[in-house]
Amino acid sequence: MSQQSPYDLVVIGAGSGGVRAARMAAGFGARVAILESRFLGGTCVNVGCVPKKMFAYASEFGELFALAKDYGFSASRPSFDWATLRDNKTREITRLNDVYRRLLVNAGVEIIEAHGQVIAPGQVRAGDRVLYARHILIATGGRPFVPDVPGRELAMVSDDLFSLPALPRTMAVVGGGYIATEFASILHGLGVTVHQLYRGDLFLRGFDDDIRQFVARQMQGQGVNLHFNTDVQRIEAVDDRRRLHLHNGQTLDVDAVLYATGRVPNTEGLFAEGAGVRQRDNGAIEVDEGYRTSVPGLYALGDVTDRLQLTPVALAEGMWLARTLFADDAPVAPLNYENIATAVFCHPNIGTIGLTEQQASERYGKLRIYRSDFRPLRYTLGDSGARTLMKLIVDDASDKVVGLHMAGDEAGEIVQGFAVAITMGATKADFDRTLGIHPTAAEEFVTMR
Repeated sequence: MSQQSPYDLVVIGAGSGGVRAARMAAGFGARVAILESRFLGGTCVNVGCVPKKMFAYASEFGELFALAKDYGFSASRPSFDWATLRDNKTREITRLNDVYRRLLVNAGVEIIEAHGQVIAPGQVRAGDRVLYARHILIATGGRPFVPDVPGRELAMVSDDLFSLPALPRTMAVVGGGYIATEFASILHGLGVTVHQLYRGDLFLRGFDDDIRQFVARQMQGQGVNLHFNTDVQRIEAVDDRRRLHLHNGQTLDVDAVLYATGRVPNTEGLFAEGAGVRQRDNGAIEVDEGYRTSVPGLYALGDVTDRLQLTPVALAEGMWLARTLFADDAPVAPLNYENIATAVFCHPNIGTIGLTEQQASERYGKLRIYRSDFRPLRYTLGDSGARTLMKLIVDDASDKVVGLHMAGDEAGEIVQGFAVAITMGATKADFDRTLGIHPTAAEEFVTMR
């Protein structure tokens, strides 16, 4: 293998966190190489957040065409062509891949399209080369997890949905997290008969219980078939269809099965024998508050550490680490993982920041809870059952708003704005002093009494 002079930073993985760290480090004058064997931009750009949101937009048009009749539009509902959506999405993702490439090249980062493997401290194998580096960063993200169910090879994962040759008529979505719930909504909105199966009592574990229950009622009202306390024992091929054998002895026949049962850290083939780091039971790489692993000079961030699997978190971690290693004004304090806003693009959308009611009760004790469940103005001219739920959780002793949750149209957009207030420590009195914009749904957050 050939050798060369050392790099200041070698990044393995060109997803959100890796690209941000590489670009920032190069901007501070570091000599940087980034390794990627699949696609630039990682999961988020290629088979995650970005194409998923495009599909989520598409899934809303059916309801909008129906709603238009209540406003006097009499045109019949247009037909939907899956291939057009799929191929337009692919064209845009290809453009974004090129954008990422230009960003890296313009920053002075060397792009190496090869699998990266740590072979020793400060050494990375990349094809027939060995790269020597002062610092190595692992930012390989995660990959879909499918449990060891007999017939698992008959199921697809979320990555597969973005390139389907045709949409199935019926699909079983197995899982209860945000990916499963989002795709259950998206597929239903695109005309697929959807059965979502989850082994627990209620999906979206970790979100506020009021939000979880509200979204379940809304999705069921829209026609999504939700099967809670239901587990799959095995999957069987029956002609061109799939038969799910359930734990209760029943069966369910569908055209396709999607397993969205979580993601696991992507560490396969990442370490040569004897070059590994400390990892948790699920494979996540252990790091300290400065993203240092158990090996000196070796760092990890983003989904491969399984802290918070969110793109903005990986971006912030990448920026922090690049500044810490290479900037003159390096930050001292570690990142704060409190009050990180997030959204779920199911239908209705979910936006949330801060603590759930249960978490707040355990931390603060006495709380004040404010809820508003209402029919948005845009639906009042017809018979749509769409509703919105908003909720504020207030620590009674300090009057501080410690949790803000919403399920309804544009929840992510609305909660992003309120996230600034929550991050600044806003109190309920601050909310009460704020005049609302009328008529909007968002004003409900500042008028709840």
